[in-house]
Amino acid sequence: MAHIELRNVSKSFGANTALKGLNLTVEDGQFFVLLGETGAGKTTTLRVVAGLEKPTEGTVLIDGVDVGSWGAAERDVALVLQQYSLYPRYTVRENLEFPLKSKIRRVEPAEIKERVDRVARTLRIEHLMDRKTDRLSGGEMQRVSIGRAIVRKPRVFLMDEPLSALDAKLREALRTELKNLQMNLGATFLFVTHDQVEAMSMGDRIGVLDRGRLVQVGTPSEIYARPKNTFVARAVGSPPMNLIHGAVRDGNAVAEAGFSLPIAAAASQDGRAVTFGVRPEDIRLDAEATAKGRVHDVENHGVEKIVTVAAGDALLRLTTPASHKLAIDDTIAFSWNPDKIILFDRGSGLNLAGA
Repeated sequence: MAHIELRNVSKSFGANTALKGLNLTVEDGQFFVLLGETGAGKTTTLRVVAGLEKPTEGTVLIDGVDVGSWGAAERDVALVLQQYSLYPRYTVRENLEFPLKSKIRRVEPAEIKERVDRVARTLRIEHLMDRKTDRLSGGEMQRVSIGRAIVRKPRVFLMDEPLSALDAKLREALRTELKNLQMNLGATFLFVTHDQVEAMSMGDRIGVLDRGRLVQVGTPSEIYARPKNTFVARAVGSPPMNLIHGAVRDGNAVAEAGFSLPIAAAASQDGRAVTFGVRPEDIRLDAEATAKGRVHDVENHGVEKIVTVAAGDALLRLTTPASHKLAIDDTIAFSWNPDKIILFDRGSGLNLAGA
């Protein structure tokens, strides 16, 4: 497998700058997820690593070697796309065999059979081997696409939103399979997605991209608990973090929305205008609390409900057990865990405690 490093990489397409001074390290055998909205630069980053795009500035290294002058084939990376890159008139077996019959890396017939059969067992597609790929379901086609990448034994797997075209249940199943596959292979994966659930459930480490810049890198738990700024706070978490404008006064969060609740360790910020960040699971219904609001919406998720509360002109989301009986327009009182409140600078959006 391989260690990937991007040093101060920028990429422009005419007047449009897709990447700006990107510094990124993916360790050997790591499942690294790049998370970002459409247009953040995720796919451009993959194409630069793959050698399909040349950076305007900066250096790309694989195992410490500058590969800037190497073509895509020389880099020995496998790219799995959202669109299934399969030959529709070929059978599944023929599609899996195809990468092993190129002039660059021709493999002996006996080894081709052994590799293809092993991949088919790993991905549980043995029963599909003689079927034409235009007769497969979406999930089956994506398994074959992944199999085409695995069979080559590449140094790096690059995956560009490979699950986004699948239905929710299949996407969830393939997330688990793909993570298990990466662990079993001990492979280096660079996976890009706009779906924060994919990022949180699959990544050993996550990098959050915003308009071509890498905002924060860390483990899923680090980024969830200590977002560097309000952009990351909104990008990671489902439902996302509540962000409430207000000021710190005498150890309390005084919200512009008209309620006041205590917060911990905020003495140094007294009198400062800030944005308070609180996760939905850290807000609770509390009949004794002074903060009040009106139930604006209730989403039933089985074991829990996600409740949207209108407090003044702010909408807050909290989670509560499904057993709580709530109706739209009910008046409720709520409190929060004062130790879990994050303070962000009102102007820059930066976490005042660092991240």
